[in-house]
Amino acid sequence: MGQTKSSSAELNRRGVSRRQMLKQTAVAGGVLAAPYIVPASVLGRNGAVPPSEKILLGCIGIGDRGRYVLNCMMKEDDVRCVAICDLQISQQEAAKKLVDEKYGNNDCKTYVDIREFLATRNDIDTVLIATGDRWHALASIMAMRAGKDVFSEKPSCMTIAEGQAVVDTARQTGRVYQSGIQRLSDAKFLYCIEMARLGRLGKVHTARAHIAPWETAILKMEWLPPEPLPSNDATAWDLWLGPCPWRPFNSAYLRGAWRCHYDFHTSCIGNWGAHTFAQAQAGLNALDTSPVEYEYVDNDTGDGMVTRFADGTKMILHRENWGGPCGMSFEGPEGWVSCADGYEKPDVSNPAMLADFDKIVADYVERTGHPVGHSMIHVRDFFNSVRSRKPTVANPEVMFHSMSTVHAANICMWLRRNLKYDPAKSEFEDADANGFRSRPMRAPWVI
Repeated sequence: MGQTKSSSAELNRRGVSRRQMLKQTAVAGGVLAAPYIVPASVLGRNGAVPPSEKILLGCIGIGDRGRYVLNCMMKEDDVRCVAICDLQISQQEAAKKLVDEKYGNNDCKTYVDIREFLATRNDIDTVLIATGDRWHALASIMAMRAGKDVFSEKPSCMTIAEGQAVVDTARQTGRVYQSGIQRLSDAKFLYCIEMARLGRLGKVHTARAHIAPWETAILKMEWLPPEPLPSNDATAWDLWLGPCPWRPFNSAYLRGAWRCHYDFHTSCIGNWGAHTFAQAQAGLNALDTSPVEYEYVDNDTGDGMVTRFADGTKMILHRENWGGPCGMSFEGPEGWVSCADGYEKPDVSNPAMLADFDKIVADYVERTGHPVGHSMIHVRDFFNSVRSRKPTVANPEVMFHSMSTVHAANICMWLRRNLKYDPAKSEFEDADANGFRSRPMRAPWVI
């Protein structure tokens, strides 16, 4: 008996794109209406990737950070950006100009509403989500439900419940997801992580994680003063707010003043902890869990907070100057290692430790298959997984457990008391703390 044709939904579930399906059909049925002359680039000659093998990329939210990541993604030969979705026309235009100049045409399409974008662009395989924090999880979920693989900037969720919803959606849809925790792909940071994980420092008893040395953990609840609402050509205010509670328009929000506000931000702890907690937990072999104890510190930043994992290992939050952003360190009875942005090489307790730098990094690559180098090779890890369907280095579970640590530390600061947390249940022993595990979402922007 002949096999029945696979449905589009089934093909999407199996990671087969529309272009792959058409290519397979052409191979099976012979070449139909083929031109007599085909450019070498179309055939993939001279090192070019043929259009049928390109990963088509769209972008949702594309400010300064989004354009930086987009530039990194467009350097990949097998990736082509074809659409921009941003509710601010100025950001749309800046991103479209970047894309069109890259490809020498005017083909990049622009959209304001994420719903229209996802509903109409069935050709797009992957999306970069670089909105403000409030939109990261919801946009990721909407995109995965629309059949897209997702690279989301961080902090990648606003609550513990949002993080779990991202995990659940990725499992249900079979989509690839990468959180932009790019130092998990950086050789210097990976060396430190592996030194801790492999026991080269003895049994690590303490990790230290950098939190942002500006702002506070105590977030603002008040609104900025109302301003006249601009036309929808300038911004779509309801779309900008998304799932957050309504408030009057103020143009300062669009320029970044949403930071430090409870409805929009994850505080100084989440700002860099979204990176450094995952880095620290990787070295402690704790990417599948979170600390179980959080000790309140009597300040407004969380600096010095001690968190403890179930085995007694400590992760301590620090704002002190590491010589660069997003630092981390590991300490054991046989030495310590440390790294932050801007370091030419990791800092170590004994310079002889660095003799094995290349071997440790190479062994990691061989063991995991993840590319390692400069931090933005992180985007290549994502696109490799889009092709292989294997988990990324910053997959949904990694994001969820490290961001659960961020949220638990914030809740500890907000309640001003020690907390105990059960990572297996995603629950606190404290009823008030459990009330912060989720937030109401404003209709229609609900998960």
